[in-house]
Amino acid sequence: MLSDQEQEEIRQLMRQYGTAQAVIPEALKIVQQQNGWVSDEGVEEIADFLRVSPAEVDSIATFYNMIFRQPVGRHVILICDSVSCWVMGYNPIREHLSARLGITLGETTQDGRFTLLPAVCLGACDHAPAMMIDDDLHGDLTPERMDEILDTYA
Repeated sequence: MLSDQEQEEIRQLMRQYGTAQAVIPEALKIVQQQNGWVSDEGVEEIADFLRVSPAEVDSIATFYNMIFRQPVGRHVILICDSVSCWVMGYNPIREHLSARLGITLGETTQDGRFTLLPAVCLGACDHAPAMMIDDDLHGDLTPERMDEILDTYA
């Protein structure tokens, strides 16, 4: 069930945007912010609240790669696999991350601390290779620098 706070935030967005369809992406972000991801039940609750079909909400949820439809770790690592990052050393960086965390792309560490996902582009080509952890962008990566960065996330 959507919390009172979630419902109020979505109502405010409805007043601002005017249509349920325009609010769906923001409603998904609100639910994800509270739960870390958007479950099937969350999709249905948003659909019921906005009076749209669950399929419509799900189609938007699955379109955006930053809406997580399954549980993720406390910290989500997006590793850029754009051409610039490939040229500047993506493979050794990805391999180091996978070895350090004991997971491959699309997986979450056993302790639930990190989820590792690919990103088409993080817009940091001038600092390739790059990754984003939660909302923090990190560029000019080396294995040593990545170890230092990972150690700062509890």
